[in-house]
Amino acid sequence: MAERKPIIAGNWKMHFTHLEAIQVVQKTSYRLSEKDYENAEVVVCPPFTSLRSVQTVLEADEIPIQLGAQNVYWETKGAYTGEISAEMLQKLNVRYVIVGHSERRQHFGESDEDVNKKAKTVLRHEMNPIVCVGETLEQREAGETHDFVGSQVRGAFDGVPRTNAGRCVVAYEPIWAIGTGRNATPDDANSVCAMIRSELRALYGDTADEMRVQYGGSVKPGNIHELMAMSDIDGALVGGASLDPDDFARIVTYDR
Repeated sequence: MAERKPIIAGNWKMHFTHLEAIQVVQKTSYRLSEKDYENAEVVVCPPFTSLRSVQTVLEADEIPIQLGAQNVYWETKGAYTGEISAEMLQKLNVRYVIVGHSERRQHFGESDEDVNKKAKTVLRHEMNPIVCVGETLEQREAGETHDFVGSQVRGAFDGVPRTNAGRCVVAYEPIWAIGTGRNATPDDANSVCAMIRSELRALYGDTADEMRVQYGGSVKPGNIHELMAMSDIDGALVGGASLDPDDFARIVTYDR
């Protein structure tokens, strides 16, 4: 089985001005050591308005935190007011791009087809998509989790070649656990992450063993250790706790 380096990504959502973002990333870096970066890949995903500022700090101070973006549009350029292209992100040395977050699906009507187009454009521009999937509470209670999440995985990766698949990360985020303080039990989360890997294996064979599957949904310092002890959870997509440098650093250093 391929060795998968854990990936801990902070999704700052619509928080922080560019000046606040500089302070947060610097404070986070002060709390992490070289060994921490060896043990896990660390990513922060600021709002678009803060990407350039955070990029400058990361590069000037040689901080080994990867820069991520929260969204992208699939067209190269044109009359798409308010949208951001993959090339714009690439030129800022963005390495990861979140696509299909449940808040994008819920509030902005993104479909599996949209997520697929975004993932493909991210890959074409030599960046790595973090593809988000997850079910509602109603779907979970109806026993539809595996069918629904499996269909999201197949939709997101439709037409994505095996040669690119290994660069992709999948984030399992049960919608009912995002920002609610509730989280799936480690066993439940691991079960769905294992199912996601099974879907990826059906698409890509052994390449699926290289692909990292994160868990997201009210991840905190108090539950990260149990989650990361699971066999098929390769990291976390962290929301609220990533806004606090102390909490985020404690999540990154979960094994200490």
